Amino acid sequence: MPESKWPVIPTERGDDLHNLEAAETADLVLFMAGNQFMAMADIVSAFREASPEIGKIFYETLPPGMALKQILAGGAVFQDRLLRMTPDIYSAVSEKAMQQLSDAGHIEPDDYRLYLHNRLSLMVPAGNPADIAAVTDLGRPEIRISHPDPANEDIAHHILDMYREAGGEHLVHRIMEEKRTAGTTLMTVVYHRETPLRIADGTADVWPVWATEIHHARSLALPIDEVQPGAALDQRDQINYYVCRLKTAPHPENAQKFLEFILSSAAQAIYARYGFTPHRP
Repeated sequence: MPESKWPVIPTERGDDLHNLEAAETADLVLFMAGNQFMAMADIVSAFREASPEIGKIFYETLPPGMALKQILAGGAVFQDRLLRMTPDIYSAVSEKAMQQLSDAGHIEPDDYRLYLHNRLSLMVPAGNPADIAAVTDLGRPEIRISHPDPANEDIAHHILDMYREAGGEHLVHRIMEEKRTAGTTLMTVVYHRETPLRIADGTADVWPVWATEIHHARSLALPIDEVQPGAALDQRDQINYYVCRLKTAPHPENAQKFLEFILSSAAQAIYARYGFTPHRP
């Protein structure tokens, strides 16, 4: 494949490539859904304690869609470097992504596990100056929305479902087409990292986010408030995290140990501290 055809990891996403210097020599390579970024350092640290025999660990917290493209292409370009490492583990907030891996021969059919849950919420600046009370308020012409890109972010598809349930296709078109053209729906490149910046500089009025992002922002004492869409709209019954070990995992034994760990009560307790809903089979 010519280099121009490799997926490109934006320079702005460098913070999502952890232990990059060991990417191609690591003893375990993890491609983890990016919205877990706030919990992953603790997850990896606890895993190291449980499996001290495993040496170098490289992990990504890129959007699952971006990581999936990397897997399917066999690599990606970051800055001037071609990254060719094969992941041992991949996770996503989309069962469709797992099916795509299966269709491409990277995992056996249905060889993936449900391990975590989340829900949607609306993050607003402290005091909610735009007076947003409901999901339908995002259709107001003056409301500036910081929005994830459906091309890369699994959350975007759940957000679109929330719009449909709140206001039908009219609301989806209003927000994703009309307001995007008008410049009041503002797409992001690094959603979970750009959103806090937009809070600080006042360039957006609302951010549809994972509920865990609210939890994380509050832990950092950011000046935010929350508008909850309500249980009927927040997609809590639809937002499931899936994890798999690839058939081509270069470190299958280490991958299996991590897979067992992430399903354990110890890992689930760590996720719960960050606002995730543990999976209870």
